[in-house]
Formats: sequence, C-alpha cells, structure tokens
Amino acid sequence: MTTQDLAQAYAHHVGEMQRRSTQALERGGFDRLVVPSGTLHYQLFDDRDYPYAVNPQFKAWAPLTRNPGSWVVHTPGEKPTLIYLQPFDYWHVVPEAPAGYWVEHFDVVVIRKPEEALQHLPKDASHCAILGEAQSAIGDFVPNNPPAVVNHLEYHRAIKTPYEIAMMRAASVRGVRGHRAAERAFRAGSSEFGIHLAYCQAARQDANDLPYSNIIGLNEHGAVLHYTERDRLPPADIRSFLIDAGGSHDGYASDITRSYAFDPACEFQSMIDAVDAAEQRLCDRVRAGVDYKQIHLDAHLEMATILRDSGVVDMSPESMVETGVSAKFFPHGIGHYIGLQVHDVGGFLASDEGGRIDPPDGHPFLRLTRVLEPGAVVTIEPGIYFADLLLQELRDGEHAAAVDWDKVDTLRPYGGIRIEDDVVCTDGDPINLTREAFAALG
Repeated sequence: MTTQDLAQAYAHHVGEMQRRSTQALERGGFDRLVVPSGTLHYQLFDDRDYPYAVNPQFKAWAPLTRNPGSWVVHTPGEKPTLIYLQPFDYWHVVPEAPAGYWVEHFDVVVIRKPEEALQHLPKDASHCAILGEAQSAIGDFVPNNPPAVVNHLEYHRAIKTPYEIAMMRAASVRGVRGHRAAERAFRAGSSEFGIHLAYCQAARQDANDLPYSNIIGLNEHGAVLHYTERDRLPPADIRSFLIDAGGSHDGYASDITRSYAFDPACEFQSMIDAVDAAEQRLCDRVRAGVDYKQIHLDAHLEMATILRDSGVVDMSPESMVETGVSAKFFPHGIGHYIGLQVHDVGGFLASDEGGRIDPPDGHPFLRLTRVLEPGAVVTIEPGIYFADLLLQELRDGEHAAAVDWDKVDTLRPYGGIRIEDDVVCTDGDPINLTREAFAALG
C-alpha cells in the first residue's frame, strides 16, 4: 500500500471511528469521548516500571503505542483532539513530534507535563465517557468506562476498516519473517531461547514490542498450550517444534502458529500435515453468515478424524466429540477475533447493547461465539496435543479402552501440533493473511 493509499484508508478509518463513537455517546447520554493512552505502572517496593501497554481504545484512533500520558478527545461534529505528551526528560528518549499520514486528522496539542492535559480536556468531566484504567485519572477525569459506550464500541470493533486490514497485513509479514528464521534455527539445532532470539531478530521486535510472549516449545513442551519457559540448552534429541508467535505493526497484531517434526518422514510429521490440511479447510469456512461456534465444532470433528485415521482412538469422530474424548486432545477453542489486541474484544457480545452468547456446552474455552460478518478477522487454530494431565483423565475415564496407549506413548515425546492462521471474512472468499505473507516471502 502506497503512502497515498494509506492516507486515504486512514481518513476513512478515523471517519468510521467518529461515527461509531458518536453513536456510542448517544447510547450512553454523554457529550464527549475522552480516551487516555495510559500511564506507567511501577513495581511495588521498587522504582522499576512494568512494560508500558497502550490503552487499546486509544490506539484505535492513532498509531501511537509508546506515548503514555497522552489523550484523545472526540466531540461529535468536530475534529478530534490529540493531547500529546512530549515530556522534558533527559533520562529517556523523548517522543518526536507527531508526524505522518494521520496527523492532519487531529487538532494536536503538545504538552510537557502530564498535568497540563487538564488545560485542554473538556471543562466538565461529568458529561464525558472516559475510557481507560483507573491509574490514568487526572483531576476530575477519572475513567468511568460506561457499559453502554464500551459495549457499542467493542461490538463494532469486530468489523475492521480497510486501514486496519492493511495494518494487520503488515503485522503478518513481520511475524512470518520471524517464523522463517525460527524454523531455520530449529533445523540447525538451536535451543528454545536461541530460536526465540532468532525470531526477534528477524521480526525486528523485542519482547515488549511483540503482541504476546512467544510460545516456543521443543519436543514435549509443545503439549503445553502457553509454554514460555524457553530452555537455554537444546535437548539431546530434538524431535519436534511448536511455535506460536506474532508481530505488531502500529498497534495491530498477528498471531501465527506452526509445528514441525525434525524428521520429515516420521509419523508425527504425517499428523502435522493432516492438521494443516484440516486447518485450511476450516479457514475456508470463514464466510459471512457462518456461526463461528459451528466452525469450532467442525474443528473437533476434523481433529477426531485425524485421531481415528492415525490409530490413536478407535471411535467414530462423532462419538469422540459427543463424549468429550476429542477435547482431551484438543482442549482449547478454534480461535478468536484479532486486531488491536491478540484476543480482540466483543467475541461474546449478543449486540451492541450488550448481552452474552455463551460457548457450546462442554467447550468453555471458545473465545468467539458470534456469527461472522464481512470485515471480521479471526484466527483458526486447531490442534492435537499429548498432554499428560489430560491423557491421565482419559486413561481414568470410561473410554480408556478405545485409546491405543502404545501409540500414545510413541507420540507423547513429540508434544503437540497446532496450526494457526489469521483470516479475514469478506463478502466472498476469505482472505488468509498468514498464508498470503508466507507465499509473498517464499
């Protein structure tokens, strides 16, 4: 996307933000929307701050992710105001003055001290919807996070603007560069920590820039869904590798998972290939009008079919799903919304007025239960894991005899499999941002 195209896409985006925010204010009975960027948190009994995380409601307006103490003010019918903190600070690098394709869409006020924001915020805080964490409070501007406003904004945030899709496409390219480097490091025999460093170098982002902590597991560690320990030395026998890692671009995230066997001819690689093929079929289900809950249930049937065809479980796929056996190997949800946050908001909302759509019975970890609409971006991430705690529950249960435990013992040292792509729902065929990025990089 050229700079001119990006500027045009952003102009449309900020216009959409104004439209949604005006409607949200009407719902809540407020005159203005006030959004702090957030502040630094300091550790108890210490003078060190935790890594700063920008308020997602703030970065929805502007591509600013390292600017604590700043504010956005939206008044219906007026140009939004950006109160930009550029502190007098010789201890740290001072943020440069706002510049770029997006600045002309704001009335920008630069302040040198956080308390100076009060001079430029609305006169009456009681008429404002203030979205942020309590620590961002300044004077009378204490975040109230009115549900009517938050529900409206979070419900509609599920539908991404073309500008947001462009940001996520760029985040996908950054993540795929990291994934390519990580696979090379794995093939070269690196440790989990070494693979992590190779990823960060290729993605050109460190731990605080990444959208979430990299999950990098060799061998059995691939069965731990959120494994982040990162051993400093490689195991004596490297068998398999699972990496769940993304990239960030101007506040937007990608979320990508791949699995590999060190021996491409082994049985575990055949299972990986089967999961990959199933994942692509599920990605093709990301279409307007499709209930995401059904994609999740279809994923269980897909994984159960692989378990049957691999000789791990001697049951029909339908029976595995009905009895919960499939959940012992595939215990998480098929995916979630993604955007400004990795697990983006609004996944359970029944409407922009609130309400909740619960996950299907027996599937408590599904993070998205809505019907898909054009503009939604979701992850699709099926998996099969040989996790000791879940396997023990299965061994102690009524369906233990249906499992080939010798086969399980053979596969357990490989850990687990997960394949994950970020997919855009459109009016027609879905757009797979992840596969698109892999294809572009070769």
